[in-house]
Amino acid sequence: MKRENFTAERVAGFKCEAGKKQSIYWDGKTPGLGLRVTSAGSKAFIFETRLNGKTIRMTIGDPRTWGIGKAQGEATRLKAMTDQGIDPRQVLADAIATKEAKAAALSAKEARETVTVGKAWGEYVKATKSAWGALHLLDHEKAMQAGGDKCKRGKKLTEPGALASLATVRLVDITPELLSEWAKVESVKRPARTRNARTLFSTFLNWCAAHPTYKTIITSNAAQAKEVKKHINKAKPKNDALQREQLSAWFTAVKQIGNPCIAVYLQAMLLVGPRPNELITLRWQDVDFQWNKITIHDKVEGLRVIPLTPYVSQLLNALPRRNEWIFSSTTSASGHLVEPRIAHDTACAVAGLDVTLHGLRRSFASLCEWIEMPAGIGAQIQGHKPQGVREQNYIRRPLDLLRMWHVKIEAWILNEAGIKFVPAKAGLREVA
Repeated sequence: MKRENFTAERVAGFKCEAGKKQSIYWDGKTPGLGLRVTSAGSKAFIFETRLNGKTIRMTIGDPRTWGIGKAQGEATRLKAMTDQGIDPRQVLADAIATKEAKAAALSAKEARETVTVGKAWGEYVKATKSAWGALHLLDHEKAMQAGGDKCKRGKKLTEPGALASLATVRLVDITPELLSEWAKVESVKRPARTRNARTLFSTFLNWCAAHPTYKTIITSNAAQAKEVKKHINKAKPKNDALQREQLSAWFTAVKQIGNPCIAVYLQAMLLVGPRPNELITLRWQDVDFQWNKITIHDKVEGLRVIPLTPYVSQLLNALPRRNEWIFSSTTSASGHLVEPRIAHDTACAVAGLDVTLHGLRRSFASLCEWIEMPAGIGAQIQGHKPQGVREQNYIRRPLDLLRMWHVKIEAWILNEAGIKFVPAKAGLREVA
C-alpha cells in the first residue's frame, strides 16, 4: 500500500485509476487517513483501521471543506478511540440518535403547548378520509364547522357544529371534565347530533393516541369517560319503514321531486336496499347494463355484486351522464349528491309519512317478507354479514338466483305502489 505525505498539490492531483470505480490514496504521515477518489472525480477524506479483528471505514469529509491538517487531526482522534476499543461509528450513531431524540422531545413539547383540536382534527380528516364515504365525511365537516356561512339554500347562515366549541381548545386540555361540560351543554340543544359527535370525537382521540406526535398528548380517551356518557342520551331503536299501503303515496311524492337524480336515488334506495352511502357514490363504471349487474363498494366484504333489476335499470339509464357519478350534482364539490335527505324529508311531509333514508333500507328488508324471500338472499343483496355456520361456509349463491328473487320483489313493490311497468325489452314503458 503506497503512502505519500498529503500536500495540497498532491491532494488536488490525485485521480481515479483507469478502469476502476474508485481509488484510495493513503497519507504517509497520519495512520488510517486516506483520500478516496471516484471515477466521477469526487473526493473525500476517509479513515480506515481494524477493530476487533474487522476492518472499519468512515468518511471524514470533502477536501474542499476539510483542510489537510484538520483531516489529519480527525483521523488521529478516531485512531485514539479505536486503540481503546471504542467504535467511532457507534459513537456517531449515538450522537445522532441523541440529537434526534432531543428534537423530537422539543417538537412534542411544542405540540403539547400549541396544537389545538381544530388543527389535529384537520390532519385526522385528511389522513383518513380516503377510507370514508361521502356522508361520513360530511358528518365530520358539519360537526366541526364554525358556522356563519351562507346556506346553499335560502338566506339563513349555517350554525356551528356540535364540536365547534372545542376547535380552539388545546389538545392537551381535553379532559373528561371538559368534555362532560361540553356534553351537558350540547345535549340540551341537539341530543342526536351530540351523541353522533361524541362518537366521532372518540374515534378521533383514538387516532391521536396512535399518532407519532400526538400520542404523548393523548394518553387516554376522554370521550369514553362515564361522566361524559351520562350526559349523552342513548339512541332509541329506529323502526321507521314503509308499509305496504304507504308505497303509493311515497312513490307519488318522490316522483314529484324536481331533481331527477334525487328522485331516482330515493327509488333505487327502496328497490335495492343498500346503505345510503353505498348508492350515493355509485359510478357509471359500477353498473353493467349489458349483463344487468351492479358492483357496490361494501364496508363489510369490500365489494359485492347484485342484480340490476329492470325498473332500476330504466331509471338509471334515463339520468344525465355529466361525470363519473351516476347520481351527479352540478353544485357539490365532490360532483355527486351529498345531502338527498332534505328533499326526501320534504317529499315524506307532503305524503304524510315519516321515514328516513336508512328507513328505506329497512323497508326493503321488511317488504321482502311479503313474497317470502329467503332471508339469506335478502341479506346478501343488502350486504349483511352471513349468519350461522351454514351461511358463512356452505351457501354460495349465483347472481342469477339473487336476480330471480330481486326481480320478484321489485315487481311486487311496483304493483303495490300502483306503478304499471313492463321491462323495456318487451317494447313497453312505465304507464303510471
